[in-house]
Amino acid sequence: MDDAMETGNLAPYQERPRTFPNMRSKPSTPLIFRILMRMNVRLLFVLLFLGFGAIFYIGASTSPIIVFVFSVCIISFVLSIYLTKWVLAKDEGPPEMGQISDAIRDGAEGFFKTQYGTISKMALLLAVVIFGIYMFRSTTPEQESSGLGRLTSASITVFSFLLGAVCSGMAGYVGMWVSVRANVRVSSAARRSAREALQIAVRAGGFSALVVVGMAVIGVAILYATFYVWLGVDSPGSMKVTDLPLLLVGYGFGASFVALFAQLGGGIFTKAADVGADLVGKVEQGIPEDDPRNPAVIADLVGDNVGDCAARGADLFESIAAEIISAMILGGSMAKRCKIEDPSGFILFPLVIHSFDLIVSSVGIFSIRGTRDPGVMSVMEDPMTILQKGYSITIILAVVTFGLSTRWMLYTEQAPSAWLNFALCGLVGIMTAYIFVWITQYYTDYKHEPVRRLALASSTGHGTNIIAGISLGLESTALPVLVISISIISAFWLGQTSGLVDVDGNPTGGLFGTAVATMGMLSTAAYVLTMDMFGPIADNAGGIVEMSQQPESVREITDVLDAAGNTTKATTKGFAIGSAALASFLLFSAYMDEVAAFAHTPFTQVDIAIPEVFVGGLLGSMLIFLFSAWACAAVGRTAQEVVNEVRRQFIERPGIMDYKDKPDYGRCVAIVASASLREMIKPGALAVISPIFIGILFRILGYYTGHPLLGAKVVAAMLMFATVSGILMALFLNTAGGAWDNAKKYIETGALGGKGSDTHKAAITGDTVGDPFKDTAGPSLHVLIKMLATITLVMAPVFL
Repeated sequence: MDDAMETGNLAPYQERPRTFPNMRSKPSTPLIFRILMRMNVRLLFVLLFLGFGAIFYIGASTSPIIVFVFSVCIISFVLSIYLTKWVLAKDEGPPEMGQISDAIRDGAEGFFKTQYGTISKMALLLAVVIFGIYMFRSTTPEQESSGLGRLTSASITVFSFLLGAVCSGMAGYVGMWVSVRANVRVSSAARRSAREALQIAVRAGGFSALVVVGMAVIGVAILYATFYVWLGVDSPGSMKVTDLPLLLVGYGFGASFVALFAQLGGGIFTKAADVGADLVGKVEQGIPEDDPRNPAVIADLVGDNVGDCAARGADLFESIAAEIISAMILGGSMAKRCKIEDPSGFILFPLVIHSFDLIVSSVGIFSIRGTRDPGVMSVMEDPMTILQKGYSITIILAVVTFGLSTRWMLYTEQAPSAWLNFALCGLVGIMTAYIFVWITQYYTDYKHEPVRRLALASSTGHGTNIIAGISLGLESTALPVLVISISIISAFWLGQTSGLVDVDGNPTGGLFGTAVATMGMLSTAAYVLTMDMFGPIADNAGGIVEMSQQPESVREITDVLDAAGNTTKATTKGFAIGSAALASFLLFSAYMDEVAAFAHTPFTQVDIAIPEVFVGGLLGSMLIFLFSAWACAAVGRTAQEVVNEVRRQFIERPGIMDYKDKPDYGRCVAIVASASLREMIKPGALAVISPIFIGILFRILGYYTGHPLLGAKVVAAMLMFATVSGILMALFLNTAGGAWDNAKKYIETGALGGKGSDTHKAAITGDTVGDPFKDTAGPSLHVLIKMLATITLVMAPVFL
């Protein structure tokens, strides 16, 4: 059997070795990486040694905790290098597999370079705008007393914004870089063993996850330590350490800005190509998914990398960065109100939690091993069962390390048992993450009843499939909202009863309790991101196997991995929504604190009975629906261009269907790349400009009507309503799309008539509708609601 797999002489197509087009006219590796690769190895080591030395010196001048965080992050980078070498040491299989992989890699790297070139220009323009705004804004009393002038404040915010944007871009590049090199190695391994293919995909995803989370943590830590040393924090006449986290909000905004456009552009690319390929290839021509005769198939496979890998890496990066910064702000604010003697533990606690995340997730990644004898074709195991075992190990270790961290960092003599309450808050967050993963799997995995009901609805036609999918998506919002609600209330109550009180004796730990719960939810983020990256790598591997005409047994293995990957991608989106809900609540609270600091007056309530404030809330909800509509419409318009191009090639080159003519893959890639870059601008600009415009407009109105805080109140309502609407909409879009996709996969296993049946065609229609739901509009909403929160934090002084 192995010999047959190696020779692969299974069809006439295999007797005509194909050369797939090189779609890269010049190197697409980012300039900084090209420079590093050309440098002398010894010089590079010297520079790295000096760089790490400077980092550790700054860290040692700040706090031993920062040194611990730096050490863990650097060790995780070393581990990621080991994983990379391990994955790249695997073979790429027959030459035709390598040719297909090269075409995918060239298309992905070319689009990435163009897309991030466009994003970088917009980021630079926005940085200039932020600098101008900060030069004319007011300052807080604490900043005035510490001598932090407008120029310094503006420079710090712009530098933080640009650093966050650069790190987010690098996180996206890392996600894409590994996926385009691992896909062919997973395809090759699938010819030998399902377990080996699974292990390669997981370790490739693990490399990306460790780098993304490590960069988010070390980026915030370096920024914090640099500002601490540069501004002489806590020395006489200078800034207090409790006020320092407010200077970091630009970092979160930069990460959110890049992640939003990366998710939009990548999502439009991947789903337009997927929809175009499916509608003409599978529905009209009746050829299999990823068939080499389909001119859009390379564009579809490229899209998996730029949409799922690069964009998701940037998405999780900004989730972690936003959560860390908001928790640091709330920790510092609470420590100030409680007059805690050494507040550094409460401020640096999020960095420690995510450092332990790198450790426990590494253990989970390495717990997934291959078979002892790779040459033996073992019985295929359920990939989700194997991945769940790794996740269970990570969860257990996260509970232990979270408890130890709270005792180490959050113990204070003012409230000796407070750390235990906060440990329970973390446990609430960890349980929330686990329940979210389970709920998402229940609604999107075809082993469970909801997806099977959806597949059964396909047997009566396209319309009933669509109705069933929409109702499933709407129903799937209920359980997650109940879980989020219980989590927020439980964590707030545990924090409020922790024993920490302000100078007037009022309990003050409630908001910090919710912050700790959010940290608990994200305390396994690296492993969850590993499972997410596994999905597009497995999807690409299946495409390479199909295009290179490997035996059916190999395709069966990659199909099982791909179906598991659909579930893990949906799981990560559910996880991201849950964390976004909690993080947005924290960022909203941080916004209220910041407004109070700048306005020199308490700002603890937003009264929606005020007409202008209610209108702000309506505008926030409208923003979510309009943004989703524009994102889905962008996919539809781009997909129409792909459909027309694929139809044209089939008509003008009838020999394609008989393998006599070669499809023009590059033309489809070029069409999708150009259209997705054009289409991402409008919804992205809507998200960035809306809160700024509305805040300034109502500030002016408030000035003339004698309500100086009206602009801040309207923006608060907008943020609150947009967060609620965004969470529900994203849950609906993500779950419905994932369920439609796996209902199709379930039918393709042979159920209800199998491939080519009328039931299958109806399921393909549902999958086509769900594509922009789950991979464009839905994931973009995760980023949007967090970006709205970070942009209001950065721009808060402008609304007063």
